[in-house]
Amino acid sequence: MTLRRRLGRLPDERPRLALVVAVLAVELVGASGAVFTASGLASWYGTLQRPAVAPPNWVFGPVWTVLFALLGVAVWLVWRRLSSPRTERRARVALAVFAVHFVANVGWSAAFFGLQSVDLGLAVIVVLLALILLTIRAFDRVDRRAALLLVPYLCWTAFAAYLNYRFWVLN
Repeated sequence: MTLRRRLGRLPDERPRLALVVAVLAVELVGASGAVFTASGLASWYGTLQRPAVAPPNWVFGPVWTVLFALLGVAVWLVWRRLSSPRTERRARVALAVFAVHFVANVGWSAAFFGLQSVDLGLAVIVVLLALILLTIRAFDRVDRRAALLLVPYLCWTAFAAYLNYRFWVLN
């Protein structure tokens, strides 16, 4: 049996393990953006004029950890539907859209902090917001609960987009 087939059956055969795998995978990929964030925070971010509504830096780590956990649960809910002939195609599309969106998520950290570009960060986060909406729509076609789990992430990313815009205006 191929690895792909085994992974496809994991949510049916070992649902709790599949949930842990999904959450950990999302957390790890999401945390990869921290490489860019750490370098930008140390050398550049502190030199920027901050918007009045910008939370303290320590807030972002816990918030993103919780949001990525919610994304992991959402992915797991969609992943579980791969074994159903009725929803398999929609689930595959939804997971592909999620993967593309997640590249943009990590790309924002690379643009804003890694390249130290408020302008490029703003452009990327606008694309990211559109991709989050597409992901919510794709997840909703598979499992409404999965789509709803993405709403806090959409709200936080919209707030981050506003912050990015204010950084752009102030700097």
